[in-house]
Amino acid sequence: MPMPPQYLLLPASRAFITFSLIAAFLLCLLPWGRLPGVPDFMALTLVFWHIHQPRLVGIGIAFLFGLLLDVHEAALLGQHALAYTLLSYGAMSLHRRVPWFDMPAQMLHVLPLFVGAQAVTLVVLLAVGSEFPGWTWFLEGIATTLLWPLADLMLLAPQRRAIDRDENRPI
Repeated sequence: MPMPPQYLLLPASRAFITFSLIAAFLLCLLPWGRLPGVPDFMALTLVFWHIHQPRLVGIGIAFLFGLLLDVHEAALLGQHALAYTLLSYGAMSLHRRVPWFDMPAQMLHVLPLFVGAQAVTLVVLLAVGSEFPGWTWFLEGIATTLLWPLADLMLLAPQRRAIDRDENRPI
C-alpha cells in the first residue's frame, strides 16, 4: 500500500488562527444550544491549534473563550473556562506526539481530551447541585472527536499550498 504524500507545511498565519478561533466561537453561538451529540467546535479548534501551534495559541486564549461562552450561555461563570483550560493543557502536553500518528490513532489520542472536558463540566454542574443529565452528555465529546479529520483537512489547508507551484516539484 503506497504511503500518502508528506507535505512540508508553510508557517501558520496568526490571522488565519484568529479567524478560525472566532469562527468556531460563532458556531458555538448558534441556537442549537447544548443538545446531546452537537460537537463543541470551540474545543475542537482549541485542541487542534494547541497541538499544531502551541506557541501561538496559549492557555489564556482558551480561558478567555471559555469565559465568553459561559457568559453567552448564562452558565456558571468559569465552567467552560475551567474545562477549556484543562483541555488546552492536555493538548499541549500531547503536541509532540499526536502529529506523528495516522488519523485513527490521532482520534484515539484526542478522544480522552474531549470526553474529559465534558466530565470536568459535568463535575462542576453536579457540585453546584444540578441533576445528572444522563450518559448522553458524553455524546458531545464523541461527536467532536469524529470531526477531527475534517478539522485537520480544513485548518491545515492554507499551510499545505505551495508558495509558487511548479509541475516538476511534487511538494
